[in-house]
Amino acid sequence: MGHTFSSILIHAVFSTKRRVPLIDSSIRERLYAYMAGVARKEFGWAKRIGGVRDHVHAFLELRADVPVSHAMNRLKSLSSGFVHKTWRELGHFGWQDGYAAFSVSPSKAGEIIRYIDGQEEHHAHMTFEEELVAFLDRHGVKYNPNHVLD
Repeated sequence: MGHTFSSILIHAVFSTKRRVPLIDSSIRERLYAYMAGVARKEFGWAKRIGGVRDHVHAFLELRADVPVSHAMNRLKSLSSGFVHKTWRELGHFGWQDGYAAFSVSPSKAGEIIRYIDGQEEHHAHMTFEEELVAFLDRHGVKYNPNHVLD
């Protein structure tokens, strides 16, 4: 076959280091736009990026040759560097070491986008940890409940 075709959709979730609420309205729009640019340049496409003060949801389409771990490493490391250069007062900004990533069926794309767009409202009723555990359970991911947010 002369061409490679794929549809690799990932819903990734990761928090700021120790869930410190640093992603406020003064940086949010520029940070998310920068992250979308990283996705385009480095590994594919960002269908939607959003979140709240202590974590981010990224709905990504990956190129067929890009492992999820590489995409997440590039997204987190380059965006962290962007924050440090752009907002010097946030020199202590960082992302958690890990992430959660879930495969998404193309038929669920609209649902994921709506979910990400509704983060502010959603987190008026649920913490990040509660949300993450619900995602892990829904997707059948095994985890140690004592170490979900290490």
